[in-house]
Amino acid sequence: MSDTKTPTELTSQYTAQVVADLERNAKEQERISAEMEALQEQLNALRHDHAVLTNLQQALGATAALVDADPEPAAAPSVPRQKTSAKSAEGKRVRTRKTDTKKADAGKAAAARTSGAGKPVVEAPSAQPTLIDLIRRYLTEQREPRSAAEVSTALTQTHPDRRIQTNVVRTTLENLVAKSHAHRAKQGTSVFYTAVDAETPSAPAPSAEQPTKAKAETKAKAETKVKAEPKAKEAAGTDSD
Repeated sequence: MSDTKTPTELTSQYTAQVVADLERNAKEQERISAEMEALQEQLNALRHDHAVLTNLQQALGATAALVDADPEPAAAPSVPRQKTSAKSAEGKRVRTRKTDTKKADAGKAAAARTSGAGKPVVEAPSAQPTLIDLIRRYLTEQREPRSAAEVSTALTQTHPDRRIQTNVVRTTLENLVAKSHAHRAKQGTSVFYTAVDAETPSAPAPSAEQPTKAKAETKAKAETKVKAEPKAKEAAGTDSD
């Protein structure tokens, strides 16, 4: 059987191809036309907005020019002048009251500073203790060694509003050990921590009786010396005779 095609078949094939190309071309034209219409609408909207903004700019510029070119008020007649003077007097009274109020406040503040000069300054308590303070306080209250997990669990229960992580607690405990603020003991694979007793016996305060005794002894010696002087003079006179 021959593979050659007759002219009729070729014509039909080309005709079908042309029809398909025409349809594809028409659809592409429709798509591009739709896009052009959408872009044209956007362009029209932008042009409209530009015109509105331009008008607003011109209106604001004209208003600013009017405000800048506002002439000074003409001299008022006698009656309005009296009103102005009344307003000025009232303004002076208001300023005087404000000045008196400021002076009174300054006097109160000075009095408060004077009255509180001899009193110790009380520092405001911190809003929230640090994690180091919480850990040291917890270890001090415990009689047995505690692990980092136990410390973290206890602090989480005591302070549910704070996000306390075990690894952070462990790092803080190791820092306390490095600074000799806590002891570290290992039992098997577990590590436990205890607080260091920071209390040291203080030196005894000097007794208030010691200065008194010293003064009494000094006074007694002075009196003895005063009494001994006349006797020494009498003895010297007797020897001269």
